[in-house]
Amino acid sequence: MKRISVIGAGPAGIEAAHVLAQLGHKVDLFEKSSSPLKNIADKAFLFPNFAKADELIELMNKKLLNSAITQYFDTDIVGLSREKEGGWRLTDAKGSSYYSDEVLLSTGYTTFDAHRKEELGYGIYGGVVTSLDMEKMIRYNQIVNTYGETPRRVVFLQCVGSRDEKSGNHYCSKVCCVTAVKQAIEVKRHHPDTEVYIFYMDLRMWGQNFEEMYRESQYEYGVRYVRGRISEAAGTFDGRVQIKAEDTLMGLPLKMTTDLLVLMVGMEPSDGTRCLAKSVGICGDYGFAQSVDPHLGDCYTSQSGLYVCGACKRPMSINDAVNDGRSAAIAIGGM
Repeated sequence: MKRISVIGAGPAGIEAAHVLAQLGHKVDLFEKSSSPLKNIADKAFLFPNFAKADELIELMNKKLLNSAITQYFDTDIVGLSREKEGGWRLTDAKGSSYYSDEVLLSTGYTTFDAHRKEELGYGIYGGVVTSLDMEKMIRYNQIVNTYGETPRRVVFLQCVGSRDEKSGNHYCSKVCCVTAVKQAIEVKRHHPDTEVYIFYMDLRMWGQNFEEMYRESQYEYGVRYVRGRISEAAGTFDGRVQIKAEDTLMGLPLKMTTDLLVLMVGMEPSDGTRCLAKSVGICGDYGFAQSVDPHLGDCYTSQSGLYVCGACKRPMSINDAVNDGRSAAIAIGGM
């Protein structure tokens, strides 16, 4: 039996802790927030089946009801070092330390800060919101414009902070395309008469049932797709947002006024991921944690007894993260 520390109580970390406990190991689960699954708690429904996020949270929390799992919330692990006699020493932000035979990093991601794209007006114009803001609107059934009224038009913009040389992130965040489609359908379900547009570079509907959901958004809900990037957003006298773009299929400039401009913000490594990965020498591209090999060694690192799983390695969907956490747990405790 080993004592294993799991750093991060997202879907990957919880699944890993659950499997490790079932395999007979003692697990210390550390989370800097006051509760687990913070990146899911602000969601309303999940793609592709529109399952309620709260139901998934309830099911995953039940996985922690095991006497072999000790949970540490409000505990920010900021130091990680190899002990001379073997094992690992963890230090939190308050100076407390913990010993572990092996460590699994599942420190996850944060979303791109849309303030960094000043030309899009987030934080300047009330009608410019992020995909996280829209998710909260959907969750609480408050999809409204700046005056609290039903929006006449909603525009989604893909790839904000992803596939973007200016922001420094050349990678795809993987879930933005399908999230925009899901949110567009939800807007139309709440307000059938609202016009909904999605501006995209190219749509990457890579998952099972994603392409079907994309087609459903067009044929059943009338969501309109424009291939092009929005270059600028500005406020209007009546509280709306005017956007300037190019329709790259038509090769024509385009101006449009909308009540809400929704910026689909991508994933970046969390502060915990950046800090800990750098401190133990496994920092990879863009600050994500680096595994040994993406094919046969994706949960292993160059440091003995240190493993990685979930979105601390790269952008992942929830089901990808859960499966990755399960794989890491088997690699650590099942062989």
